[in-house]
Amino acid sequence: MESPSWRCSLDLQGCASFFIILLVTLFFLIRVLYLARPKLWCNCEICQTYLSLGWSKSYVNLCDWYAHLLRSSPTKTVHIHILGNTITGNPDNVEYMLKTRFENFPKGKPFSTILGDFLGQGIFNVDGDSWKFQKKMANLELDRFAIRSYAFEIVKCEIENRLVALLSSVAGQEGGVLDLQDVFKRFSFDCICRFSFGLDPRCLELSLPMSEFALSFDLASKLSAERAMEASPLVWKIKRAFNIGSEKRLKEAINMINILALEVIKQKRKIGFSNHRDLLSRFMRTVSDETYLRDIIVSFLLAGRDTVASALTSFFWLIAKNPQVLSKIHAELDRVMGDQELVSYDQIRELPYLQAAIYESMRLYPPIQFDSKFCEDNDILPDGTFVKRGTRVTYHPYAMGRIEDIWGPDCLEYKPERWLKNGIFFAENPYKYPVFQAGLRVCLGKEMALLELKSVAVSLLRRFQIELVTPDQVIRFSPGLTATIRGGLPVVVRGT
Repeated sequence: MESPSWRCSLDLQGCASFFIILLVTLFFLIRVLYLARPKLWCNCEICQTYLSLGWSKSYVNLCDWYAHLLRSSPTKTVHIHILGNTITGNPDNVEYMLKTRFENFPKGKPFSTILGDFLGQGIFNVDGDSWKFQKKMANLELDRFAIRSYAFEIVKCEIENRLVALLSSVAGQEGGVLDLQDVFKRFSFDCICRFSFGLDPRCLELSLPMSEFALSFDLASKLSAERAMEASPLVWKIKRAFNIGSEKRLKEAINMINILALEVIKQKRKIGFSNHRDLLSRFMRTVSDETYLRDIIVSFLLAGRDTVASALTSFFWLIAKNPQVLSKIHAELDRVMGDQELVSYDQIRELPYLQAAIYESMRLYPPIQFDSKFCEDNDILPDGTFVKRGTRVTYHPYAMGRIEDIWGPDCLEYKPERWLKNGIFFAENPYKYPVFQAGLRVCLGKEMALLELKSVAVSLLRRFQIELVTPDQVIRFSPGLTATIRGGLPVVVRGT
């Protein structure tokens, strides 16, 4: 039997060890904070406004404040010292980053670290050979006519069998209100799951079931984005080390995503994939590493789900507020399609005004509001801005759509006509309109995203009248990797 004095001695040793570890940890944190002190505090007006949330007195969204800063800057470039972030809305700078000096502005290790737990080694989170390999693989598959036809089949089926059925079920009902943003998230999640790995989560069935995978995906996206908003990465890294707060929730969400993604891969191997048309099956013919395949799945889900849902939500919000644009879309649909239903991919390529309306919607409300790179070596941007090695450099499509010097004095107006010349659609310089990125990292799924957007627009606008529950609703965005309206987009649906 142990004596009380022996137990007391052990307890004292344990307490001493605990306090020694605590003191070492505190010393380490104080040392790191001291070394990082120039970035943690700055007395300039911009940094003080950011730290004090002073911008929120005049702007409902941080992105609107950034737009104001960039409009007011002679070079259309500003620097947020405490974030170590140079932000630009200058098209010449965008071209320099994405094309001219592409190799000097990679995604970078800081960005990869922020999103690494969520995206892993997926195409949106890597540079160098890994990025080149995934881009080449995706390009080979997405450029094929067969895969585009397969995508159109899935989108058309989802629209006819679920999306139209859901809206019809509430059309004209007393108190029949739908959150259109939630509907579009469900629609795009069903589509991208079926297209990417042949799984149908059935999120858009009339009962509107909740998908554990979709919920975990939403949470992981939101919490990963919030990491980038911290004044110092030490904040989230400390929480991750101690597995507390938002980092604990992020870990749980990612664990759920991993379990479900790996189960999909396991089932694919079990039933065979050589004759399947989905994207995962095509990748599995050349890639065997399950973690790598998991990262590919998550990346394509992020690209094909949230961005499409965001673009659709903004488009229908703008259409509801601009009846003159809706009338012109209806006139074009009647002229080109007559009484026909949507039956082929070629039909939607003959709708220039609709394409202009969609592009104009994304000019004002891009699904990805900003994108960041990290400067590899000291550099000077075309506008004369010096960029120190290791600096985060962000180009801001949301702000660029609101700059008069780029889009003219009517830049805040929703005006599809700016994309048309004699009734023919003309795309703008991609560095002026980097909604799909540009240069070597241009969006590989651009054409399929446009196919999905146009197909939904044609099918719903011909069948339904969609009215905003709150016509004067001020758009407030939630934190996330893609633009999401806080509180959703409640609408009333009526048959035409």
